[in-house]
Amino acid sequence: METADPTPHARSTDRDTAADGPPRTAPQLSLELLVHGVGGTTAQEMLGDPRVQLITGDDTAACYRRTDDADAEQRPDDYRGEPVREAYCWSNLTSGNGARALWLILVPFMVANLAHWMRPAAPSEHPAQRIYDLLVRILALTLTVLLAAAACEVALDLTAWQCAGTTVCAAGKSWMGFLSPDNSGWWSAPGRRLALASVVPLLVIGFLWGLSRRTWSAYESASPPPRLPGTSRDTPVAERTALSREGFWYGRRLVARLRAAHTTAGVLTVAAVLLAAAAKADGDGGHPVLAVTGRALTALVIVLAAATLIVVWRTARSEGAPDVSSDHLVVRALPFASLAVLALTMVHTGWARPGAHSHGPLPGADAFGGIAVFQGVLVLALAVTAWVLQRSARDDARTALRGMGGPAVALLACAVGGVLSGGVAQRFADWLDGGATPGQAHAPIPGPPVLLSWQASVIPVLLVVVAAVAVLAAIRVVIVRNRVTKDVPGLYDPREQPDAGRTKRIAATIAGAGLTDSAPVLIAATSAVTLVLGAGAVIGAWLTGRAPGRATEGAPPVVHAAAETAESLGSWLMGAGVILLITMGRRAYRDHSARRTIGILWDVGTFWPRAAHPFAPPCYAERAVPDLTWRMATWTERFDGRLVLSGHSQGSVLAAAAVWQLDLVTRSRVALLTYGSPLERLYGRWFPAFFGPPALTGLHREMDDWRNLWRFTDPIGGPIRLTCEGGRRIDQGPLRDPLSFGRTLQNPLPAQILGHGDYQADPVFETVRAELIARLGPDLPGQRPADERAKGRQDQGSSGRSSG
Repeated sequence: METADPTPHARSTDRDTAADGPPRTAPQLSLELLVHGVGGTTAQEMLGDPRVQLITGDDTAACYRRTDDADAEQRPDDYRGEPVREAYCWSNLTSGNGARALWLILVPFMVANLAHWMRPAAPSEHPAQRIYDLLVRILALTLTVLLAAAACEVALDLTAWQCAGTTVCAAGKSWMGFLSPDNSGWWSAPGRRLALASVVPLLVIGFLWGLSRRTWSAYESASPPPRLPGTSRDTPVAERTALSREGFWYGRRLVARLRAAHTTAGVLTVAAVLLAAAAKADGDGGHPVLAVTGRALTALVIVLAAATLIVVWRTARSEGAPDVSSDHLVVRALPFASLAVLALTMVHTGWARPGAHSHGPLPGADAFGGIAVFQGVLVLALAVTAWVLQRSARDDARTALRGMGGPAVALLACAVGGVLSGGVAQRFADWLDGGATPGQAHAPIPGPPVLLSWQASVIPVLLVVVAAVAVLAAIRVVIVRNRVTKDVPGLYDPREQPDAGRTKRIAATIAGAGLTDSAPVLIAATSAVTLVLGAGAVIGAWLTGRAPGRATEGAPPVVHAAAETAESLGSWLMGAGVILLITMGRRAYRDHSARRTIGILWDVGTFWPRAAHPFAPPCYAERAVPDLTWRMATWTERFDGRLVLSGHSQGSVLAAAAVWQLDLVTRSRVALLTYGSPLERLYGRWFPAFFGPPALTGLHREMDDWRNLWRFTDPIGGPIRLTCEGGRRIDQGPLRDPLSFGRTLQNPLPAQILGHGDYQADPVFETVRAELIARLGPDLPGQRPADERAKGRQDQGSSGRSSG
């Protein structure tokens, strides 16, 4: 894809400007560009008018104005002293029909991708940075292998090998009759059953490949900004963030390379399962020619697996400039080569082997244990690397988990992947064997690997720990509520009559909003317990070779009953977790209130580019940030106007990211107004390398016109905690919420507690916005002669290229 040529925007002359916008002598126009937050909203709601008109964009993301303001540039005299309001709506980037609920199955991939961006804020040249990124990419690759192995477990092991090969299990299942050995049909041979069943995991991998490619074309291919982002020479290197680099929001080639590698890994996993089954049959006195063929195919699988690892090893983000080059032929050919090997393997496995029969579990069931152990080793190595980086971090005072957020989240990604794969396998096995319990005595089939039963048995213990942490959090809310109750009346006019019930509700809202700052404790406790219980499950499965219920036979009755109860309950919880995930997803896309609740974590997770896992949900910011940057750069260039970028909640994060992408001339015409912003409270703590105090300080240094509104009752937004060079604080707050404590002449009914919403209802909002517009006025670059403006653009262009 060709990169955008910035020169048409930079070469506009006075004649062009006179044709496209108001003359230089006309009153300067100001624009307020509104960016909504999590959950989205309509343009009508943002602009407070049912009649709106699309200005630029499409059905996915667009800018709207009130119909009366659509031609505001042609009549600037009508807007003296007030800005033209324009709404950027991006909610369709993260929402849609109910089918998108299936994206929640990709949660492990999304969480693993988050771990990449949670690295500590060490200097960019630190050698451990590359090690950290590499470990996350390899960990993400193991999740793809785990998904493919789970699909093979359901289709190949449980269905084609165990159930179809057992008369008792296959009886009564008409759809499986042609596979049963009792029919002596062509497909009844074990190898042919496996070859046919391998189509199912191949379809799963193909679906993920197609979904990734389709979203890649829609999101990662957004055009870069029209001009090079610039960084002031006065900004220290330590305060420059990667978000200001020209190629940060253009990951087209990276995702394509990772997609090829992960697709290859998934296909090779299916081939490895087939080869393991064939090798067992050939090792038991099979045909010697087939044994040689099997070894040759195994060698090809190993070679392609090594090539896949090399691709993942060498695939790092290139953020200095948009990477528009094409991939090497070898990378593009990897998926097709793996498909060819799989086809040969299917023929090899399905070749007639007289006397072959299936009994017990499919060979290679221990692979799940190997994957779990390897993931644990990677997480521990990631923790050591994060600790090394944290020691060199520039500012770690408020960093979540003292830099261990990435390893903790990576471990949770592995745990969620294990729960999803195990839950599907356990429930499918229960459905196949009817009323019996897989793996127990007299059961028709052995069931899933023993490790999955052990993993299921530790889930109740994990839930007990999570419940204990939740109880402690509830106790903390009560304590904080009682402590702040006495301070609430002092925030309001003493003439308003105090109300004990209303005071407690306000204090409870403030205490509940503070739970956001306790999230690191919950994640730390969950991750630590998950690591210990996961290690215990692997050890128990390898030492006993049996499910917990059977492994404790002969133990005291209490121990045996507890083990059986934990195993059964955990098995159902694993299956219920899969169903609950899909149900929550469908509800989130149908129920607006549920969308706001679930969307908080979802929108944070999909804000970041797909740097580690190509099958993660797409990054909406790779479309939204260029949209905002293009709009600000072209509007200020055409009309020499003032612009206030007004972002709420997640919209404030998009706004900050867009400002970092502006050139210096455009940035000097833009003021930033954020409210309900998680920039410091969430992003600064969990993503310190990109939104930590040094990065936010650098953004503030390069644009002094930035104000942030926040409330104590807001569970998401918070203060930025920075002070302007003149001693003026960026933060304006805490704002009073509710605006009125009791009933007054102006507010005869109780005022609503707004929390995270409706910041524009506060009078402070209008005051701060007017102040920002006034501060932009005197020193606008648009007041300079045309030759000075052209020289300024040349200076900032060279500065932007050197900083990139």
